[in-house]
This record gives sequence, structure tokens and C-alpha cells, in this order.
Amino acid sequence: MMNNSTPTAAAAAAAASSSGSGDNNAPRRNSKRPKYSKFTQQELPACKPILTPQWVISVFALIGTIFIPIGIASLLASNHVVEIVDRYENACAPPNVDNVAYIQNATIDKTCTRTLTVPKDMNKPIYVYYQLDNFYQNHRRYVKSRNDAQLRDAKKANETSNCDPEKTTADGSPIVPCGLIAWSLFNDTYSFARGKENLPVNKRGISWKSDRDHKFGKDVFPKNFQNGTLIGGGKLDPDKPLSDQEDLIVWMRTAALPTFRKLYGKIEVDLKANDKITVILKNNYNTYSFGGKKKLVLSTTSWLGGKNDFLGIAYLTVGGLCFFLAVAFTIVYLVKPRKLGDPSYLSWNRNPGGH
Repeated sequence: MMNNSTPTAAAAAAAASSSGSGDNNAPRRNSKRPKYSKFTQQELPACKPILTPQWVISVFALIGTIFIPIGIASLLASNHVVEIVDRYENACAPPNVDNVAYIQNATIDKTCTRTLTVPKDMNKPIYVYYQLDNFYQNHRRYVKSRNDAQLRDAKKANETSNCDPEKTTADGSPIVPCGLIAWSLFNDTYSFARGKENLPVNKRGISWKSDRDHKFGKDVFPKNFQNGTLIGGGKLDPDKPLSDQEDLIVWMRTAALPTFRKLYGKIEVDLKANDKITVILKNNYNTYSFGGKKKLVLSTTSWLGGKNDFLGIAYLTVGGLCFFLAVAFTIVYLVKPRKLGDPSYLSWNRNPGGH
């Protein structure tokens, strides 16, 4: 005959053991609760404003009041800039020929004449830019293909690391300046005339002064540059130091986007509305092999810089949106107001319990 009391006693003993009351000497389980501190519990003093309707409406109205005038002033300044843009890579290539073969043939005269009409009065200085489209100067291999130490110091002319594939000549002599950036130097040229009056282009001071003083040495001269079988772009004067060859310095500051403008020079003469400007250019630079575009740009400037409507439109958009929200919240607050809760019940207004 089985003893029915045995399972009941075993269950009671197990329950007592699990509750910890059966054996006072049993080890207690370690708690994983971290030690309290205001830092770990995010209770450090902080600015925690209560966004009341009056506060939100005032902020939006203030932003709109500030941004809208700035946007209007920016658009007016941009509209004050006079700009002439002339795309010429197709117009300056002979019809019905292979453009790549044409541009790579050094025996062909690539002189091209263009006529520009000045739409409005242009006050000096008038900045001359060349613009390239679909040219990825930000390609990683292209950007790294240079040696800054070689550009700064004549004693390091033999340093051509990172300059592949334009680092040395066929006989192993170092190229100065080496690398793809210098090798692909833009080499179209422009000259301007108004009737019989030549308009000289000032090419001094077109690069950053910090680049001339610190990145390109006054004792570094071009050597073995563009002496290979494949010519990438313009050539350099071997008798002028790199710090004086500002076309190169401007080109070596690579662009972040595939469409970019670089400063070619400045015209120090005022131009009047309806003036006819004759441009004699040399269409030397090869953009045909990669489907690129070339444009000549003449532009004045304002206190904000060149022509750029984006900044004014952005300010007007943000300011208008904030002003609209301020009006909308005001109407909602007046038509259907809501009673605010008691801020004393917010967690940061109460002392943490038990600490």
C-alpha cells in the first residue's frame, strides 16, 4: 500500500527551497541591476523646454520673419549678376568627321571664332570661366593620382608615389608634376575683342593664395611633362616655377561634382549692353571621347558671389513654410484650444524615488 503523504511533503520541501526560506544559508542570486547614478539614468541637469502653443507659434513666426527677407535679398543679388554662357564643343568641330580623331590630330588648326552679345551692362571685373560637364574629377583614382610633396619641394622631385600611371617617362625619369590630374590639364585658350579693341585677360591672382604659397613650390619647375606618346592636356612652361603657373594650380583643385567651372581669367574693362564680343578660341581639349561638354562663361559678381538662385529659393521656401505653420497653428489654437497638462507631473520635475 503506497504512502500518499510522501509526494505532498516533497512538493512542500521543494517550494520552501525555491523561495529561499528553507535554507537561510543558501547563496543569494546576484542582481544585474546597475548601480544608480544620474548619468546612467539620464537625470543630469538639462534644458527641457515645454513646447506650449505660444512658444511654437513664436519660433515659427520668428524664423519666417528672418528667412523671407534673406531669401528676397539673395534672389535680388543673384538676378543682378549678368552671365553669358556659350557652349562650343560641337560648333567648333568640323561636321561629318570623327571628333575624337579630329581633336587628337595635332597637325589640324583648331582655331574657332565665336560671337557673343552682351545682354546687359557688365561692370568690371568680368570673370572668365570654362565649364566642363560629365567630367568626374572626383573619381577616387584620379583624385589620388598626385604627389603633394613633389609639388612643394624641388628636393623631392623623384618622389612619384601615388602618381600612376603618369609617374615616369619610358626611360624611368620622373615626371614633374606627376599624376593624372596634372596630365589632364585643360588647354583650351580664349582671346577677346570688341570691334577692333582687344580685351586683355588678366590671369594673375586667379588661384588661391594659400595654394600658391604652401602647396606649389617656388623652386619646383616642370620636367619631362607631357613628353610621352599620349598627350593628356596642356603643357607647362619649363622656365616658370609651379607657384607661378596659376592655370595648373586652379586645375589641380579638383571639383566635387561632374559639372564644374574653373576660373580662366578676368577682363578689366566694362562692357555695355548689346556690345558684340568676338572670341577667338583654340578648341584643343578632348571631351569627345567621354561625351563631355565645354562652355565659355563670362560673369559679373555680387556681394553674394556669382549667379545662384538656389540659396534665395531655399531661404524663401523654409521661411514661407515656417510662416504658414505659424498661421496654421494660430488658427487651430484659437478655434480649438487645448488645456495644457500640469507640468509638475513630468518625469524630470519629480525626484527619483528610492534614491
